[in-house]
Amino acid sequence: METKLINPVSLAKPSGYTHGVRTSGASALLFLGGQVAWDQEGRLVGGGDIVAQFDKALENLLAVVRDGGGTAENIVKLNIYVTDKAAYLSGMKAAGQAYRKHMGKHFPAMTLVEVKSLYEDGALVEIEGMAVL
Repeated sequence: METKLINPVSLAKPSGYTHGVRTSGASALLFLGGQVAWDQEGRLVGGGDIVAQFDKALENLLAVVRDGGGTAENIVKLNIYVTDKAAYLSGMKAAGQAYRKHMGKHFPAMTLVEVKSLYEDGALVEIEGMAVL
């Protein structure tokens, strides 16, 4: 698979994400269902710490990618849902460190959305996405 990052000069320079990702070549799509901060037994971890939950949710998402035959670099789109944007923004530096721990310097197209609640009671973050393998 070959990818090209699309960041038009007519748009503001993205910081920590890419405006678009173009793929080419023989590839398969892997659609990544929403992941929260569950442990292997399905228990929510991280308590009320949005950064700890972000870290675990991203770890879980990457487990799906790896099991599907890919790596972090295969992810082309992430949608991040948070129940408290202000809490996420106040922990942005720590969230960035957690992100780089899992994703390195790979920044796919991303969207962050604040939502009223998530399906899992107590979940503060849910991450879904798409990978091209």
